[in-house]
Amino acid sequence: MPDLSHGEDAAAVNTLRSSIMLLGRRLKHQRVDESLSPTEMSVLATLSRCGSASPGELARKEHVQPPSMTRIVAMLESKGLVKLEAHPDDRRQKVVTRTERAESMLAASRKKRDRWLTDLAGQLDEEEWEKLRAATSVLDKLAHLSAPPR
Repeated sequence: MPDLSHGEDAAAVNTLRSSIMLLGRRLKHQRVDESLSPTEMSVLATLSRCGSASPGELARKEHVQPPSMTRIVAMLESKGLVKLEAHPDDRRQKVVTRTERAESMLAASRKKRDRWLTDLAGQLDEEEWEKLRAATSVLDKLAHLSAPPR
């Protein structure tokens, strides 16, 4: 376990945090449809990754209030990116499902982001690239260990 209170470990954690935040912000701006907010893109990505969900489930997954999610879903529906259907078990509820248009937009966005990262990685020397490639499994583990904010 690293000693995060001082020294090289604390500096490494600080650099890791700062770098991930900066790359994340820059990556969010590499999207195909500039009319969508990062939150709207995140909702579409969640639907793509997890499948259809009720607006309440989406609000929990995206860490927003239900009224905010209702507005987001309405905006996405008006753009033809999601559709609302009756819940299979409770007709009083709705289920949000992504459309084919949303899926192809997400695929194009992933491709653009991958191209952007590839261009960045192309500026690394061979040793740096090997280190980064070796670190990807550790970064993935960190991403999946993280608990959602409360």
